[in-house]
Amino acid sequence: MNKENQDTRLDQWLWAARFFKTRSLAKTAIDGGKIRLNGNKAKPSKFVNLGDEIKISQSTYQVSVIVNALSSRRESASIAQRLYRETHESVELREKIVAQRKMERAGLKIPNRRPGKHDRQALRDLKKTSSLPSENSY
Repeated sequence: MNKENQDTRLDQWLWAARFFKTRSLAKTAIDGGKIRLNGNKAKPSKFVNLGDEIKISQSTYQVSVIVNALSSRRESASIAQRLYRETHESVELREKIVAQRKMERAGLKIPNRRPGKHDRQALRDLKKTSSLPSENSY
C-alpha cells in the first residue's frame, strides 16, 4: 500500500483495487460516466483521498465502496481488497440481484444444440395452442 505517496489518481486506484484489468479500461469507464467520486462525475486524473466514496456501475449492478487505503501499484487480490470496503447497502443490493437472477434461471434449461426442423414445428404448435383461449376459461 502506498503510504509515502498520497497522490493517487482515480484511474490508477481503480486499477490497483482490481475493479478493472487495465488502466485504460478504468479511464474509459470514468469518461463514460460509470464512476462517481463522492456523488459527482469525476475525471481520471482526479486524486483519491482516504474516506472517499466511489460508486462503480458495472454490467448488472452498482458497487459502492469507501476508500480505506491508497495505492497506485497493482498487487495481489488479497492486498487489493484491503484498499476499500463495500458499503452495507451495496452488499445487500448485490446479493438481492444475484438471488433474483438465480431464481430467473432456475427453470431455464439451455439446449445443447440449435432446434431442428421437428423442434421448430413443435415450438410453432405450442405457440399456436397457447395463444388460443381455452373453452373452460369462461
